[in-house]
Amino acid sequence: MGAGLGTRLRPLTDSLPKPLVPVFHKPLITFALDHLLAAGVGEFVINTHHLAAQFKGVFGGGFYRGQRVTLVHEPDILETGGGIKNARPWIGENPFIVYSGDILTDLALAPLIAEHFRRGNDVTLALRETGFSPSIALRDGRVVDIRNRYGVPGEYDFANVSIWNPSIFDKIPAGRKISFVPILTDWIGAGGKIGGLVLNENEWFNIGSRQEYLAVHRTILESGWSPPYLAEEKWPLAVSPLARIAPSARIEGFSSIGPGVEIGEGAVVRDSVVWEGAKIASRSRLEACIVRAGQSVEGILRDADI
Repeated sequence: MGAGLGTRLRPLTDSLPKPLVPVFHKPLITFALDHLLAAGVGEFVINTHHLAAQFKGVFGGGFYRGQRVTLVHEPDILETGGGIKNARPWIGENPFIVYSGDILTDLALAPLIAEHFRRGNDVTLALRETGFSPSIALRDGRVVDIRNRYGVPGEYDFANVSIWNPSIFDKIPAGRKISFVPILTDWIGAGGKIGGLVLNENEWFNIGSRQEYLAVHRTILESGWSPPYLAEEKWPLAVSPLARIAPSARIEGFSSIGPGVEIGEGAVVRDSVVWEGAKIASRSRLEACIVRAGQSVEGILRDADI
C-alpha cells in the first residue's frame, strides 16, 4: 500500500511520498519488499497517488531485486479497501498479502501465513500491542469485533500486515473510496472467517511524525537493529561513503548523512537526518533537524525541517 498522503509527516512528504522517505538512506517501502521476498513472495503490486511519478524513479524498470513490480496509479485516492479492489487485475485469483508501505518491522511472516491456511480463514490480520488505542477483539484466533462495532472491546491493534483470499473482491464496491475496516466488520457479522495472530515479538516502528522519524534513527543506531531479511550487507550506515564531509566538520549522535551530501568546514550536525544531495554550509550547526534532498542550509538551527 503506497497511496497514502503522509499528512502527519508533512512537510517532509510535500516533496517525497511517505513510502519513499529514507531510513539510513534506504527508501522505507523497500524494507517491506525485502521482508516479503524473504517470505517467498515473487511479485508485487504497489498502489500510488501522492507524487506518484517518484515511485517510477525507484521502480521504473518494473522490477525490484529481480521480481516484478507493477505500479497502479489512483488519480483519486481510494483508501485501503478501494485500493485492493482497484488492483484486482494484477493480483489475480490466489491468496495475497497486504502490507502497508509506511511501516518498518521484522515481525514473523511465516506464522501469519501458516495460520491463514491452517484455519481456513478468509482474512488473517497480524495483531500487536503497539501502544496505540486497541481496536480489535480476538477470541480463540478469530476476530470478533473491530472498533467496538458489536460491543466487544478491543485488546490489540492491527499491525498493518494481513493475508487475504480473493473472495474479498466481491465484497468491495468498484471505483469507490472506502476503507477495508467496514468491509471486514460487515463480514464478521455475516459469519466470515476473519482470523488474527498476535505477533508481539521483534520490532515494529510506526513513523507518523518528525519526532518518530528521528526516534527510529536513534533506536536503530543505538540498538544495532538490522532486520535479517535485508539484501544490504552493511546497514545501517550512519554516513554514506558517497558524502563529502570537510575534515573539521563533526557528525554527532544518531545523525544520518545521505549520499552526495556536502558538509563544510567547522559545521556540526547532531541528531539530524540529511537526505541525498543536501549541502550544509561551513560553520553551520544543526541539531534535531531534517534536511530534505538537494536543500542548502546555513546558520544555527534546531528542531527544523528544511
